[in-house]
Amino acid sequence: QVQLVESGGGFVQAGDSLRLSCVISGRTSLRYSWFRQALGKEREFAATITWIGDNTDFSDSVKGRFTISRDNAKNTVYLQMNYLKPEDTAVYYCAASSRWENYYSPLTYDYWGQGTQVTVSS
Repeated sequence: QVQLVESGGGFVQAGDSLRLSCVISGRTSLRYSWFRQALGKEREFAATITWIGDNTDFSDSVKGRFTISRDNAKNTVYLQMNYLKPEDTAVYYCAASSRWENYYSPLTYDYWGQGTQVTVSS
């Protein structure tokens, strides 16, 4: 059984930074991504990384401000979020997929964490 547990969310001011962590237990997957869901909106893709190699991608809304990384020894994926904006406020979810393609779509993912709240005040 695969479990993903996120942590690191919080309440910050615009311009601050946060680092989210996703600890993975069970069998590792091909790809891990971070999605986010603001109140009343659909879940949207933010960033992705493959477990082997350093293939990453980001949504246009976070590109240049967020970075994604992994520590294979710790079975952890990180999302470093810099220059946070109020529009980054959302619940952030870690997700795991066994597929290379369509990583923008939540439907591609097999496992999800419970989410961690990020609130950015102006």
